[in-house]
Amino acid sequence: MDASSAFQDSLPVSSDALLARLDDWGISYVLHEHVPLRTVEDAKSVEAAMVVQGEAAFRIKNLYLRDKKKRNYLVTLEQDREVDLKALGAQLGVGNLSFGSADRLMQNLGVRPGAVTPLAMVTGAEAGVRFVMDATVKDAARIYMHPLVNDRTVAMDVSDLWVFFDKIGVTPEFLEM
Repeated sequence: MDASSAFQDSLPVSSDALLARLDDWGISYVLHEHVPLRTVEDAKSVEAAMVVQGEAAFRIKNLYLRDKKKRNYLVTLEQDREVDLKALGAQLGVGNLSFGSADRLMQNLGVRPGAVTPLAMVTGAEAGVRFVMDATVKDAARIYMHPLVNDRTVAMDVSDLWVFFDKIGVTPEFLEM
């Protein structure tokens, strides 16, 4: 199975169910459907069709990480940010970090590789995943992210993302880089 919406019914929370929850909560978003995007480079190939010119948009990359004590982390960064996992672990005060497996990703965030997203904290909150976000998001008007599958992207006002986090009981930690 891949990370596209064709297999969303095998996720703990389907993309359709997440979007319905956003609607129920009055959280506005614009949904874009596209080819599956697995990397930042893939995303850059379609973002021109989604992003309004001149918009203060925050385009992201997401890392599912684990430390030696088997604690889980979702780290959301600006898409072009360079990442040194050793330095990131030191900055978070957790030691060495490494990428988590696909099985653990599904268990802890309810998504497959290629669809990691801040919206996966809908599952990650209950699993005790620590969520860390690039502090530069505070300067953006909109954020673009997958709604649990990689052939869809939602554009959402950052203020609405904070409402989402409040609804699921998540307080992001902000990372100054």
